[in-house]
Amino acid sequence: MSQRKLVVISIDSMGYKDLADLSHLAPNLTKLRDHGSWVKRIEGVSPTLTYPSHTTIVTGQYPAIHGVINNTKLQPKRKSPDWLWYRRYIKVPTLYDLAHQKGLTTAALLWPVTGSSKINYNLAEIFSNRPWSNQVLVSLKSSSPKFIYEMNKKYGHILKGIKQPWRDDFITACAVDTLENKQPDLMLLHLVDMDSMRHRYGVNSQQARAAWQRQDKRISEIIAATKRAGTYENTNFVIVGDHYQIDVQKMIHLNMIFEQQGWLEGIPGKTTYKNNWQVTAKNCDGETYIYTRGKIDLAKVKASFAHVEGIGAIYDHDQAVEKGADPNCSFLVAAKAGYYFTDEVNRPAVVEKVDPATLDEPNRYRGMHGFDPNEPDYYTSAIFFGPDINSGVTVENSKMVNEAPTLAHLLGVRFPEPIGGKEINEVIKQ
Repeated sequence: MSQRKLVVISIDSMGYKDLADLSHLAPNLTKLRDHGSWVKRIEGVSPTLTYPSHTTIVTGQYPAIHGVINNTKLQPKRKSPDWLWYRRYIKVPTLYDLAHQKGLTTAALLWPVTGSSKINYNLAEIFSNRPWSNQVLVSLKSSSPKFIYEMNKKYGHILKGIKQPWRDDFITACAVDTLENKQPDLMLLHLVDMDSMRHRYGVNSQQARAAWQRQDKRISEIIAATKRAGTYENTNFVIVGDHYQIDVQKMIHLNMIFEQQGWLEGIPGKTTYKNNWQVTAKNCDGETYIYTRGKIDLAKVKASFAHVEGIGAIYDHDQAVEKGADPNCSFLVAAKAGYYFTDEVNRPAVVEKVDPATLDEPNRYRGMHGFDPNEPDYYTSAIFFGPDINSGVTVENSKMVNEAPTLAHLLGVRFPEPIGGKEINEVIKQ
């Protein structure tokens, strides 16, 4: 048998409820779901954020092991912290590493945490986060320069900065071109349109549903490209989500409490704080890490925020590690549905309503992710379709760590042991 090809498409914020309740708006995805294998309810990893989740999808490990424990770095003095953009932050082998070692051709389009990797055709997800830099330079430095130049020359006219839906239209055009002209053995593709609309307008908003329809159309265009390239019959397609979202109304600023206790020091006139902290919250949106330094009474720290409005659960260090979260944290704190965390100080109150007039500003949202993976109806989902996939199969429940070993099987590679997940055997033809 010739080398099978694998196309993995991540629809950011796609949940089980989308494929279950909104299938009438997505005829292409519904066809793939019904004629392939549908893994219905997939339990995410903690925290249920884009970067930890996408790293789990290509490693089969929990964040505590693979190292990508958040979207962004702990940089208290920065209102816009740097993201974990680069491959070097991942501590374990990835699916694209294994493919590279086997001599397979790889492509990735906006797949998180792939900056400066050995992917053959890489358009890394990264943005300019310094006033002295610019988008072109950071993209060229972290991606495949010749490839990104070629794609921008052909399709750059589609873009309106990093705004959606134009960015996903650009990425889809690049994916179609790459599948037709490069024919990689492995493609990883990340589509963000629906996630952006849910953040801004709400989970079940008209804008989010319109984005769901656009994603369905993009999936159709990508599959059609493999047919034109003559690779369709030899290609397995996997459509995954990274997390779902929940509507939110209030923010929790735990660092205000820690400032009141004298454990950190705010910067006058700003919502950021200095690096000389003893206790700090580093948010994961619907969850937050609590970090401590030096000799500090952890019971006193916990008591300082335990009864704050909107706190749903508090996990100590050992419990957080058991959940697969950052082993360096002292606590992992989960918000109730409707609430999310920020790192801010110098706000009107520790718990603050989200002002609709601020929704175009950083850290202000109507829909949010990052919640406890076991939050009710918060599952993501996955569709498998292709020559090596069973038809008409449904798997009721699985875990995100099981996706990577399944993808590896389809690509004909294997992760070194130990790995956090196991193959979803029900979807694969034996």
